[in-house]
Amino acid sequence: MLAKVKTAALAGMRAESVTVEVDVAFGPNVFNLVGLPDVSVKEAEERVRSAIRNSDFEYPGGRITINLAPAEVRKTGTWYDLPIALGILAASQQIPISSLDNFVVVGEIALDGSVKPVNGVLSVVLMVKESFQQAEKLALIVPFENAREAACVEGLKVYPAQHLAEISAFLKGNLDISPEPPVKLDDLLKSASYDVDFSEVKGQEQSKRALEIAAAGMHNLLLIGPPGAGKTMLAQRLPTILPTLSPAEAIEVSTIYSIAGKLPPGKSMITSRPFRNPHHTISGPGLVGGGSIPLPGELSLAHTGVLFLDEIFEFPPKVLELLRQPLEDGEITISRARASITFPSRVLLLAAANPCPCGFFGDESDRCRCTIGDIKKYRKRLSGALLDRIDMVLEVPKLGSEKLEGGHGESSEMMRRRVQRAWEIQQRRFSYGDAPTGNGNQLSNTSAPDKRKPRFNGDLKGRGIDKFCVLDDECQKLLARALDKLGLTSRGYQGIKKVARTIADLEGSEVIKLSHLAEAIQYRAGEERVRMVV
Repeated sequence: MLAKVKTAALAGMRAESVTVEVDVAFGPNVFNLVGLPDVSVKEAEERVRSAIRNSDFEYPGGRITINLAPAEVRKTGTWYDLPIALGILAASQQIPISSLDNFVVVGEIALDGSVKPVNGVLSVVLMVKESFQQAEKLALIVPFENAREAACVEGLKVYPAQHLAEISAFLKGNLDISPEPPVKLDDLLKSASYDVDFSEVKGQEQSKRALEIAAAGMHNLLLIGPPGAGKTMLAQRLPTILPTLSPAEAIEVSTIYSIAGKLPPGKSMITSRPFRNPHHTISGPGLVGGGSIPLPGELSLAHTGVLFLDEIFEFPPKVLELLRQPLEDGEITISRARASITFPSRVLLLAAANPCPCGFFGDESDRCRCTIGDIKKYRKRLSGALLDRIDMVLEVPKLGSEKLEGGHGESSEMMRRRVQRAWEIQQRRFSYGDAPTGNGNQLSNTSAPDKRKPRFNGDLKGRGIDKFCVLDDECQKLLARALDKLGLTSRGYQGIKKVARTIADLEGSEVIKLSHLAEAIQYRAGEERVRMVV
C-alpha cells in the first residue's frame, strides 16, 4: 500500500515542497529511506519505530520503502519524523490514506510518540501560501510549540500536534483539534517595547545627535572614546529610535530567527528591531553565517536592526573583512558544493572602540601608556576599505561630574518621531510608496525588491548620489576644501554628501544647505584622525 504525505525541505531562507512516499509491501523486514537524506533524517527509523509502538499502534512488518521526493533536494533535520510516521500508519491502513491529502506536516517525534518543536516553521508556512495553487484548501500540522509562530501568517489553518496518537485520532475523525487562533501581527508590533531609553542618558548631546542621524539615513557609525565614556550605553539605545517593524519585516526577521533556532522561548515573532552584540572572539561563520549546512550568522540575525561591534579593533582583521561585501549588498551568499544559500543582511553597523590599547590616548584626565607603534598596530585591524564603508566617525568624550549630575535628555520616543519622518521622506523619494521601511509590505523573502534600488540615503551609490544629493556652488566649494584638508577617498567624499542629505531630511528641507554639509563634514573628520595614526 502506498501513502503520500506533504512536507518541506529548508534551503536557506526558503522552504521547498517535499513529498514523503511510503510503501509497505510483503517481504523481509527491511527499512529503506531514499531521496538524499542526511544522517539526522536516516536516524528517523529508530525514533519512528519506537514512537509508533509506544502510541498503541502496530509497527508493520515487511519491506518499508520511503522516498523523499524530489530526490535532488537534500533533506536535513528531524522534522521528517512526523510525516514519515503518519505515512507508515496510512500505508499500513491504520489511518485513512485520504486523510492526509489536505495537510502539510512537519515535526520531530520522541520515542514515546510526543511531538517536539523544530526550526524553520515560518519558511514552511510561507512556502505553502506561495507554492500551492489551492493553498486555501491546505492546512498545516506542526508541533504545539511552533503553532503560534505558524499562525502569524494569515490565510492558513494551523493544527498543533502534541502526540502521534492524538494526531492520528484527529485524522481518523475520532478527535476534534481546534486550529491555532490567527495571531494579529499588527497588535504584536504595536505592543513592542524596550527596557532602555535615551532619556536615561545624561549629557553626550553630540553623540545622541550623531546616532539620530545614523538611524535616520541608516548610516554606519564608529564611536571612539576612552573607557567609561558611555559608548556601549549609547549603542544599546540606538534600536529604540528606529521606527517600528513593519509586518513584512517582522515576518522576514522572525523567519531568520526560526531557521537559526533563536526565537526567544514563549515568543512567536520578533517584534522589535534586532540588536546583536557579538564578542570580538567570534569566528567568521559565526559573524556572517556558514557551516556544512549553512545557517545565518550574527550579521543576518541583525537584519533590519543594529549590528554592534564593541571594541572593533579587537576583532580579527580576517573576520572584519567578511563584512565588506554584505554591507554593500544587503545580503550574504554562502556557497557550498551542492548549493548557494543567501541570507539578508541589511543592517545599521555601529562600532565602538577605545582610541588605543590602554584606552586613554588623547584623554586629558588619564595618561596614555601606549607607544605610537602600539597604536598603529592596534588600529590597523580596521582596514581602510572597511572604514570607507562607515559614513560617520565620532569621538565620544568622557563626561565631567557637572554633566553627569545634570538633568535627563530627550526620550527615545521624541527622537524616533523625527527618524520616522525622515524615513517616510526617503521612501517617497525612492518610490517605495507608503511602506515605512520600503519593503513593499511583502510577506515573502522570495520576491525582494531590486537590490540596485536604494531604500535609505545610506544605500545611495554613484548616479543615485548625483541625483539626490545635489549641492549648490557654495556647498561644492566647502566640500572641495574639506576633501583637500581631510584627504578623503572618493567613497568618503560621497559619504559626506549622503549624510548631508539625511540631515536635510531631518529638517524637512528639499535642498542640502551649507549648514547640513558642514555638520556632515564634522562626522567625517573623526576618520581623518583614525587614519593619521594608521
